[in-house]
Amino acid sequence: MSDYDQSPNYRRGLNLVKEMFGERFLAAITDSANSGAFAADCAAIALESAFGAVWSRPGLARRDRSLVTLGILIGTGKPAELKNHVRAALNNGVSVTELQEVLIQSVPYCGFPCVAEAIEATVDVLRERGLLDSEVKTAKDRGML
Repeated sequence: MSDYDQSPNYRRGLNLVKEMFGERFLAAITDSANSGAFAADCAAIALESAFGAVWSRPGLARRDRSLVTLGILIGTGKPAELKNHVRAALNNGVSVTELQEVLIQSVPYCGFPCVAEAIEATVDVLRERGLLDSEVKTAKDRGML
């Protein structure tokens, strides 16, 4: 048990991660946080700070926080992390149409290369959830946006 587990923010973070990402993701991040291995504290800090302190704040609904987070991850070109937050956004009530609009809104501000990677990540998650079929083609499939 680390010092973090005693924190109210850490406990809030555990609950929020379970609600947004599900049991599997929660188990993975808590296993990492409790492992004592390299970067274990990074997982614990994410639970306590990002999820327990920031995501749990009043003032914005989780759905709105998801939309903001998607835009940031698209703009910073983080497709692996974007996949996690597309999953969370769907769990937080963001629709497939709204996900598409976030991608479109990002084009003039982030550029086509960032959005092409984000489309790939988003389509992967939507296929995994059974929300898109294999007929939908991405830039990777076509070799261009």
